[in-house]
Amino acid sequence: MNNLLKYSTLTLMLLGGTAQAEELRLSHQWSTSDVRHEVAQIVADEVAAADVDLEIKIFPSKSLFKPREQYRPLSRGQLDMTVFPLSYAGGQQPSFNLTLMPGLVKNHDHAARLSQSPFMAALEEKMAEDDVMVLVHGYLAGGFVGKDKCITNPNDVGGLQTRAAGKSFEQMLVGAGASITSMASSEIYSAMQTGVLDAANTSSSSFVSYRIFEQVSCYTPASDIALWFLYQPLLMNKSTFEGLTSEQQAALLDAAKKAEAFYLEQAKLQDAASVEVFRQAGVEIAEMTAEDFAAWQALAQNTSYKAFVDDVPGGQDLLDKALAVE
Repeated sequence: MNNLLKYSTLTLMLLGGTAQAEELRLSHQWSTSDVRHEVAQIVADEVAAADVDLEIKIFPSKSLFKPREQYRPLSRGQLDMTVFPLSYAGGQQPSFNLTLMPGLVKNHDHAARLSQSPFMAALEEKMAEDDVMVLVHGYLAGGFVGKDKCITNPNDVGGLQTRAAGKSFEQMLVGAGASITSMASSEIYSAMQTGVLDAANTSSSSFVSYRIFEQVSCYTPASDIALWFLYQPLLMNKSTFEGLTSEQQAALLDAAKKAEAFYLEQAKLQDAASVEVFRQAGVEIAEMTAEDFAAWQALAQNTSYKAFVDDVPGGQDLLDKALAVE
């Protein structure tokens, strides 16, 4: 009888041990065909393959939290991981608005250098205050769409109801005479469809995954000249990461390296791919010239850049750090 009891106890212990694999919840707003979901999936798959008793469960398509409402639960430990446009959290940390500043990022390789710079280190210190850390760095480029007209320079948005992803772009567009309606990129389609929006800007990836080409007449994509770059990292709750075993942490960091390399490669491909999708849908493709870009940048310096420096403690130093990256 004692042997049977010992056997039963051992069986329960073994069963209990196999049930102890830790599960992390990762939330994002995009469809499963979007590059940002693919980045999350790479991390989840690589961690699973490492066999370190860690599982990442992904909740795509804003199925767990609303798009703009993910940073706060992440910082409170109610969510473990998210792929998130950091400027969405500019209300909590105003310095994050610098991750969507018109004309600050020149191209995808420049974006990658920014991610490894003292500028990003300063932002990561701000994230750490909220118990948040970066697992995968990533910037995506984007452009403009117009429901009834093309948008290439500041004169084109006067009087239009426009959506921009963050405060800095909103300030610049208001300076050009636009009216602003704030919303997540997942809401652009219905807002265009119902006449709430005349124009919008967001990433090339979002324009495609949300099928915005069905609602517009003209697309100004990111090309050699890109005004719009947005930092959209995979973030993790810092305490959650620190509470994992060393093997689990190593598996996550190794997975993150692979995902980050993939993210950069795909980011470069997204812009050209989006043009082809819009062209096949019969949408006119417009090009922003160097003169157009200079006009936007001059407007941004007098609106977005100035407001950031005026409103954010230490804003000038942070802006200088970003501008110092060649």
